[in-house]
Amino acid sequence: MEVETGLSEKAQYDLRVIHRALNGESRAYTELLNRYRDSVYYVMLRMVNNPSDAEDLTIEAFGKAFHNLAKYVPSHAFSTWLFRIATNNCIDFMRRKSQSPRPFDHEEGEESEVEATVASDTRGPDELMIDRETAASLNRIVKALKPRYRRLIELRYFEEYSYEEIATELSLPIGTVKARLFRAKVLIYNTVQNKKSGI
Repeated sequence: MEVETGLSEKAQYDLRVIHRALNGESRAYTELLNRYRDSVYYVMLRMVNNPSDAEDLTIEAFGKAFHNLAKYVPSHAFSTWLFRIATNNCIDFMRRKSQSPRPFDHEEGEESEVEATVASDTRGPDELMIDRETAASLNRIVKALKPRYRRLIELRYFEEYSYEEIATELSLPIGTVKARLFRAKVLIYNTVQNKKSGI
């Protein structure tokens, strides 16, 4: 990857960070994440108008970008490339969501209960086995995380602590809790994607 002289000073700095990341420096990934996480999140939030979806889409965008970082060609700034990945992924998400079956407009009643029963009864042994395998795989991934990330994931998703409760439990500012949780989820997402790719 050659340095493009036509890039801005900021873009050339990003390029140096990318070189470090590709050479195996994990802190370089964290630096890229910290530089662009909020910007990507707010773009996603404007597009989907849902904080939870925006956070998931932000994680996916960084996961895809980091997974394909070696393919990045610096003819454009890294930020341009990253935002293109994020917006394309978001458009795909919105397209899938618009094609998903719409819930009934009527109030919850017998039909809803029947629908729920049918849906739950259609889950065969194969699907249940896949769920168990997925849960076991995720547990292994979480256990392999650094202790500071692992504890956050356990408190938030296994013990269902609020951000405030986690902050109190670990004596951390809420902003730090949210940032570390985000990093932990990106790590988990990347690990899952790598396993799917057979890496």
